[in-house]
Amino acid sequence: MKHFFQLTERNTSYKQETLAGLTTFLSIAYILIVNPLILSQAGMEKGAVFTATALTTIIGSLLIGLLSNYPIAIAPSMGLNSFFTFSVCIGMGIAWPVALTGVFIASILFVLLSLLKIREKIINIIPSDLKHAIASGIGFFIAFIGLKNAGIIVSNEATYISIGDLASPLTVLAVVGLILTIYLLVRGINGGIFYGMLVTTILGMLLGLIRTPSSIVGPIPSLESTFGVVFSHLQYSFTPELLAVIFTFLFVAFFDTAGALIALTSQAGLMKDNKIPNAGRALLADSTAGVVGAILGTSTPATTIESSAGIAVGGRTGFTSVVIAACFAIALFFSPVLSVITTEVTAPALIIVGSLMAMEIGKIRWDRLEVVIPSFMTIIMMPLTSSVATGIAFGFVLYPITLIAQKRFQEIHPIMYVLGLLFIFYLGFLT
Repeated sequence: MKHFFQLTERNTSYKQETLAGLTTFLSIAYILIVNPLILSQAGMEKGAVFTATALTTIIGSLLIGLLSNYPIAIAPSMGLNSFFTFSVCIGMGIAWPVALTGVFIASILFVLLSLLKIREKIINIIPSDLKHAIASGIGFFIAFIGLKNAGIIVSNEATYISIGDLASPLTVLAVVGLILTIYLLVRGINGGIFYGMLVTTILGMLLGLIRTPSSIVGPIPSLESTFGVVFSHLQYSFTPELLAVIFTFLFVAFFDTAGALIALTSQAGLMKDNKIPNAGRALLADSTAGVVGAILGTSTPATTIESSAGIAVGGRTGFTSVVIAACFAIALFFSPVLSVITTEVTAPALIIVGSLMAMEIGKIRWDRLEVVIPSFMTIIMMPLTSSVATGIAFGFVLYPITLIAQKRFQEIHPIMYVLGLLFIFYLGFLT
């Protein structure tokens, strides 16, 4: 197994990988609570979505860990579950079984695109400057989410955002956790992010800021209300409304995953010569998880940017993903314990990981105007729009324009022109 996961070649160990897996699990465990809450607003049964979420994450994480040897988790996407509920089901009035059928069809198309290596080819032709911009932009986005979850920044009608109430007990807890985690990391303590979250949780319980779970073990909720419903609603697949939904799921998930994969493999030091090794296998794992998730009863899964927390701790191989899957398997029986993990606990990890990922910004050629403008817009639009795909869209539209202005047509891959036009359509009609 040590040879299979290349632990020696990637300068890691079982202990380091296990700690990384636990850290990533704690960073994304909230999905087991939040995903059912969001999808229930579309009419889905919370218990069924909880089980579907856990099983989809287990299968997706095992697939990407074993097929591509990446230290990454695959779980239902927060952005796409909101799109599913608020835009498709509530906004367009489409019943959740029909919307889930759209997710199913989009995921099958994903599998076909992955098998044909079209997704892998698109990712590999992205210019290196844009790849660095995507990675650092996701870092800023993650840090922004962390600051918001901690209550350090809040919405403001006059200035859009402003400083929060730093005297609020929960915000103080998050700030203490942030300072503690920074101290541990700067001291060079392996697993500083994990230990920071653990201590913050315990401290919150002792101070009464985080509730103590009333029980340890709970029954696994049934999948009966969601399992396989997509097969009985395939007749709605070719309605104009659902075709638009399928295309949107396909387009947004494609570039959300592409952006996260670029950022995470770069952070882990796995990207070589501007290419991601085993990218095809990773994308196949991601798309297969989408098919499985739709059958089980959850919205589109994706490569999780929270995996960066485990990578920051030292995760370098697929064994990290196996640990993540094992944690979610155990979590099926311990839902009461997981419910105590709050956003204030995970916020310090997101802020610090975002800072680490933002280091990619230094690799961009900031002395080249034709590079600076699309790179900057890629970075800034991710946190401002809360969408990785939208940030990538701005970069892909502007990059060809800046090179065309310099009459450097031959330096632009033909696919970049096609993607630029598709992103113009996306920005104009799907956002």
